[in-house]
Amino acid sequence: MIKSGRHTYYGWYIVASASVIVLLTMGLRMGIGPFVKPMMLDLALSRTEFSLIVSIGMIVYGLGMPLAGSLLKRFSTRFVLLTGLLTVCASILWTISSKGLVSFLLSFGIFLSLGLAFLSNITLAPIVSNWFVQQRGKALFYLSTGGMAGIAVMTPVETLLIQLVGWQQTLLIFAGVFICVVLPSSIFVMREDVPEGADGATARGGKIRQDIQLDISWKDAVKTRAYWQIVIGMFACGFGMNLIGSHGVPMLMDHQFEPMTSSFGIGVIGVVAIFSTLFLGSISDRYPRKNILFLIYFVRGMGILGLVLVVTPWQLYLVAATGGLVWAGSIAMTSAILSDLYGVRLLGILNGWAFFGHQIGGAIGSFIGGWGYETFGTHVLAFGLAAFISLIASVASYYLPEKISFPKYIEIGHGRSL
Repeated sequence: MIKSGRHTYYGWYIVASASVIVLLTMGLRMGIGPFVKPMMLDLALSRTEFSLIVSIGMIVYGLGMPLAGSLLKRFSTRFVLLTGLLTVCASILWTISSKGLVSFLLSFGIFLSLGLAFLSNITLAPIVSNWFVQQRGKALFYLSTGGMAGIAVMTPVETLLIQLVGWQQTLLIFAGVFICVVLPSSIFVMREDVPEGADGATARGGKIRQDIQLDISWKDAVKTRAYWQIVIGMFACGFGMNLIGSHGVPMLMDHQFEPMTSSFGIGVIGVVAIFSTLFLGSISDRYPRKNILFLIYFVRGMGILGLVLVVTPWQLYLVAATGGLVWAGSIAMTSAILSDLYGVRLLGILNGWAFFGHQIGGAIGSFIGGWGYETFGTHVLAFGLAAFISLIASVASYYLPEKISFPKYIEIGHGRSL
């Protein structure tokens, strides 16, 4: 086992592999914007019908996350990833052969969403958290970098591929890439035999952060106010991110931006987020996480509002770059805060249900994005609402506690009452 010294700590290989998987998953889930118009045209769907399918997919994606968390407790990370890979590939094959609304709903809206949920941050954050204690915040931020790279890289790549070979062949290419990445990562990289003390043994100077393991159930955790403050934040995150992922490119095209300009504008968010994530990761273990989360939601809300108001390409890129400064942080900070408050043992299931709130927000945001434009002829309603909800999430995050006491429980492994 490679642990420290001159060798790279093995946990970083897991982070790197997991980040690439999240890149692909987020690229396909959040980068749906370039697919909207060609899919609508080929399948003769209205924007409201397509938005409804996307919204249902978001709900299924959210339901799949606590299911993935439950499977992690019974089986292994490898099992969940391979199950997700099989589901994704089968769903893509079904999607490209779909001819009607029902078939497209089942294949693209439901089963593809379920498969992607199994390949999401929910499955990968627990194994990363297990391998890291002292540098957990940094490792989770690096994991989020994969998601931001997915938005940055895959949105323009999808647009280009769709223009060259069509949306069906683009999905087929994605299936092949998923196989080449997820299959070897699951078999050869995702090891669960974490060394004693994890990366705590590699800390140099200062107080080593101790991992907590509370003998509580997930039901005890969800009864606390702090958990629902976190869920509010995740709801806002899902509303805004999925609104932009589903309707950001079409919205900018409706505002007379060229297709590639629109795609690059959304892609700038992810490009900037890749680098800003590295900075946020470097400070996430040194400053109160709730304060960082507050700043993330506040700046993001302002960025979402600005995105719908831009009228020139340079304004678009400036606003996108500003929003990208904090775009990746909410998911990483949420996972880290949940680990700090409730322990790693419950992270999978608690993160899963929090992400269900994320996907409810995503479903509502995706639907309002299409319905609001067709009903009122403007995107200001959906994007303005997303900005307002983000500001509420920033306030809820600011008042999160740094520690929760469960008087009647014992901390496992430390032998002292809390």
